[in-house]
Amino acid sequence: MNYSEETAFMAKEKATAVQEKKLHGLLQYVAANSPFYREMFMEHGIDISSIRTITDLQHIPVTVKENLQQRNNDFLCVGKDRIIEYCSTSGTLGSPVTIALTDNDLDRLAFNEYTSFICAAGTAADTYQLMLTLDRQFMAGMAYYSGIRKMGAGVIRLGPGVPSLQWDTIQRLKPTAIVAVPSFIVKLIQFAGEHGIDINSSSVKKAICIGENIRNTDFSLNILGRKITDAWNISLFSTYASTEMQTAFTECTASAGGHMQPELIILEMLDENNRPVKPGEPGEVTITTLGVEGMPLLRYKTGDLCIAHEEPCACGRKSTRLSPVVGRMKQMIKYKGTTLYPPALFDLLNEMEHIIDYVAEVYSNEMGTDEVLLNIVPAQLTDECDRTIRSNLQARLRVSPHVKYVSWEELQKMQMPETGRKIVKFIDRRAKGMEDV
Repeated sequence: MNYSEETAFMAKEKATAVQEKKLHGLLQYVAANSPFYREMFMEHGIDISSIRTITDLQHIPVTVKENLQQRNNDFLCVGKDRIIEYCSTSGTLGSPVTIALTDNDLDRLAFNEYTSFICAAGTAADTYQLMLTLDRQFMAGMAYYSGIRKMGAGVIRLGPGVPSLQWDTIQRLKPTAIVAVPSFIVKLIQFAGEHGIDINSSSVKKAICIGENIRNTDFSLNILGRKITDAWNISLFSTYASTEMQTAFTECTASAGGHMQPELIILEMLDENNRPVKPGEPGEVTITTLGVEGMPLLRYKTGDLCIAHEEPCACGRKSTRLSPVVGRMKQMIKYKGTTLYPPALFDLLNEMEHIIDYVAEVYSNEMGTDEVLLNIVPAQLTDECDRTIRSNLQARLRVSPHVKYVSWEELQKMQMPETGRKIVKFIDRRAKGMEDV
């Protein structure tokens, strides 16, 4: 399949025409090949020939995570002999889902990341140090590697963790960019300070930040983003993606949201009743994949709440941009009358200088209401430090979560379980949850 990065620069009307042409083909394809969508069309009496515009998609029911979990194989549109790669979700919102990819799907994935890296000021002259796992069926690691190769840049596949090895490699091989979780970049900065490494004289000039917010919804740097840039003079680019959508929304140099790639995906922002939200309001990111052969999705609700921005970007792209993730629908915490999403809690904890690191847990008490436990590595295990942490939490949250002080070793076991692929910051132990983030 041929793709062009120019679609993001097209006027909205032209880009929409490209999407709607691809949508017609997608509907015919899933009607013929997807057991799940064929059954859905029959059950709801949907005539796919009547779905001619993106607005018409609202006549099709949404697809949710539970559909994928319960009927995973019924989404497969090709024979097993066509499958080249199996990836899986991390299980953040429940049990993992397997996503099967064809050879063409891998080409599409490479194009997606090629375009993403170019959007984030990447060139063939760059060398990227990948500080994330490339195994355990993790689509992101494979996608980054493929996209960088397509761009013609260099790749150093070092994997996650181990600040000493990361810095040794940076000093030896001189990468110009890193791909990493922002909280790990903070640990790199701390290690450098403790070992006399001048980070601002290093070869690294930019970071592709994955898995955590580095900006507020107004696109200003949040506490985590400022912790990085206050110490290290590098450009930060945030990304938003999921295994199911097989597509990424990546920031450009304007730092004003992640750009949609119109020929790879159709985006809807829906409320809890599956109606479009008003402009500027948070909505659940709902996607229809374009160009996917193995397991295409129609109107898939990701569970992530973002704000969409439609005005043209200063970079010249006219595609929709997404804000940082405001929260996840299933991770909303109702604690003593206060509604809270994990990203807001993370911002607060990252801001507190008396906290070195943390894992937040939510669980149900005997009354069935939410309780919050913060596992914290304190800067100092003293009464004064404890009083400061608790008073700050009370003042900012207006409620007092439970606090447990743990050692660095104990926290690392919580953050990086043996079967994990990402650093865990939030554990949902509610009966409906059992999710890690």
